Amino acid sequence: MAQLQWIEQILMKAELSQATAEFLARIIVVLATVILSAAALYAARRLADTVIPKLKAATKTTLDDVLVEHKVFRRLSLLAPALVVHFALPLLAAGYPQARLALQGGLRLYFIITGMLVITALINALHAMYQNLAVSREIPLTSIVQVVKIAVYFIALILGISVVFNKTPVYFISGLGAMTAVLLLVFKDPLLGFVAGIQLIYNKMLKHGDWIEMPKYGADGDVEEITLTTVKVRNFDKTISTVPTYALISDSFKNWRGMQESGGRRIKRAIHIDMNTIKFCTEDMMQRFSRIRYISKYMEDKGVELAEHNAALGSDGENKINCRQLTNIGTFRAYVSAYLKNHPLVHPDMTFLVRQLPPGENGLPLEIYVFCKDKVWANYEAAQSDIFDHLLAILPEFDLGVFQNPTGRDMRNWGAFQNKEG
Repeated sequence: MAQLQWIEQILMKAELSQATAEFLARIIVVLATVILSAAALYAARRLADTVIPKLKAATKTTLDDVLVEHKVFRRLSLLAPALVVHFALPLLAAGYPQARLALQGGLRLYFIITGMLVITALINALHAMYQNLAVSREIPLTSIVQVVKIAVYFIALILGISVVFNKTPVYFISGLGAMTAVLLLVFKDPLLGFVAGIQLIYNKMLKHGDWIEMPKYGADGDVEEITLTTVKVRNFDKTISTVPTYALISDSFKNWRGMQESGGRRIKRAIHIDMNTIKFCTEDMMQRFSRIRYISKYMEDKGVELAEHNAALGSDGENKINCRQLTNIGTFRAYVSAYLKNHPLVHPDMTFLVRQLPPGENGLPLEIYVFCKDKVWANYEAAQSDIFDHLLAILPEFDLGVFQNPTGRDMRNWGAFQNKEG
């Protein structure tokens, strides 16, 4: 107040009337406040944009880097002009109590909005630091961070309304009880997502980088982001699927993390054998099989075992029906087992099965159930293809054939055969 009177006295010395001097003094105070506010904002922005980034380069900690990257200091600079106005308020509203109350309310509202922006920027910065930690892949906190930010927005909204209507915040919070049902309806998805996110984190059901399958939502790929309401999945065809977070609790989905963390990736595929090609081994076939490196020892041991068994039959052994004999399908199964055990990419210490499944209209399935050491998708598919390329190509060496439904070529060959016979 004394400063304002001092300015008025100076102006009155210039032979101005008291009313004119008072008016010009207030104009000068307003202009000075505007200029000082702009200067304070400029200085604070320069400090946030140039000085602090140079200082962070000289430090070894990453905290200041993250704070600068998420513009925490830049948002703090917004407080500088408000502080100038706050200290100049007694001069600006001198003699006008209503104007002073209005300016004070505007300043409070400005501080609330700026504080909200600073706090959310700080939350983003701390979350970014957390995401650089290894534990963030196991325990993603994106959904919790979003809930905290919503709470900050909600508190800022209540405080802002209380400033506008000049009421205590408790007055508005107490009035929310009647709106609980409406709020629950409006925020249904965020609430369900938050609860689901807590369950996903606590039970370690999902984390960043997991390969999941959820056909209902067209999701088959890696989890890129877990938010309050959705989970973003980048499919292997490079498309993006979004799955509601609560759907991962209410519906079922397949998580391939167990395979990725284990020692191998499963190969489960069958070769369908034409049952018309299955037969007992002849002497010529047994001699031929004995020269195959993987089963030479098997043929030798089986030959001794069968000879001893059949010799014990006495006269009954004269009838081959009573004797034990090797079959080409059994010998081929032994070859497949030996071949896979010697394959460098087949895991020897995980489940290993070469088995026959029940015969059906598509022949006799010979299923291979093993695990590949290389879990990378392209390498795994290449190894699986190489294995079956070899087995399908060597199958005729055991006088076996692959079952295949007749094709147009088979029909043409059959027609040509019929014409030739006719």
